[in-house]
Amino acid sequence: MTVHVLRGRRDGPRLFVSAAMHGDELNGVEIIRRLLRLRVMQKLRGALIAVPIINVYGLIQHSRYLPDRRDLNRVFPGSERGSLAARLAHLFMTEIVSNASHGIDLHTGALHRVNLPQIRADMDNPETARLARSFGVPVVIDASTRDGSLRAEVSARGIPMLLYEAGEALRFDDVAIRAGVRGITNVMRDLGMLPARRNRKPALEPYVADSSSWLRAPQSGMLVRLPRLGAQVAKADVVGVLADPFGESEWQIRSPWAGIVIGRTQLPLVNEGDAILHIAGFEAPHEVAEQLDSFQAREIGTAPEPDPSPAT
Repeated sequence: MTVHVLRGRRDGPRLFVSAAMHGDELNGVEIIRRLLRLRVMQKLRGALIAVPIINVYGLIQHSRYLPDRRDLNRVFPGSERGSLAARLAHLFMTEIVSNASHGIDLHTGALHRVNLPQIRADMDNPETARLARSFGVPVVIDASTRDGSLRAEVSARGIPMLLYEAGEALRFDDVAIRAGVRGITNVMRDLGMLPARRNRKPALEPYVADSSSWLRAPQSGMLVRLPRLGAQVAKADVVGVLADPFGESEWQIRSPWAGIVIGRTQLPLVNEGDAILHIAGFEAPHEVAEQLDSFQAREIGTAPEPDPSPAT
């Protein structure tokens, strides 16, 4: 497991940033690569502990899982003498988490699913909530932790941690990558690890979702229409059309909830019960939709930062 440690000249917070917990989730790998090359890191205070690929085995095989078919994010804190997954989780907790004061773990949607850039965090923790708001994406999901997950174990140790979700497995999404790099540097500035920007624009105030659920296909067929990520839907709105592949009939899919689309399937062919749309509920969904439009327009219109020449 390759680890990069950048240590500032002055003491400060120790932030770990990790990616590819699931080996097919690649956006975070590129986010960390770009992060490490930023010139502002020369002004770092404290320490940045960057782990671009936790699950090297899965990455090589283009797989979410480890060779033993275990999901690494379900076996934390692991054990020194357990399975491969348990040993890897134990190593990460012992060598990385135990040396950190804060954490950010980078993810994408699962295979054939795409996620809107979003932060998942325990908003009941004041320090975690502050960092979630400083990250700078429009949507924050107040999500409970899962047993065996890295976020659950890190939180149990009293370490504030964010989980960034954006894009899809096995694909680079430049908007999601740029938003991730900017979000991490925003958090580092908020922690005092990097100097504050001069003439900084007001931080994007995110909207916190009070619920989210996956809408599932009522029957098998071909999806011929779905709303885009960030779209606002009302209860009972038609959010999709299923057609049989022989062109003889089609069926409308209506949303049982009002909210914003934060995730969706990328596959047109679905079976009954497959998850097709992830819809998050907000008190003011129209305001969230407007902010998402502004965010996406800004990110699409932002030129990528020049990639500095490698050090010699």
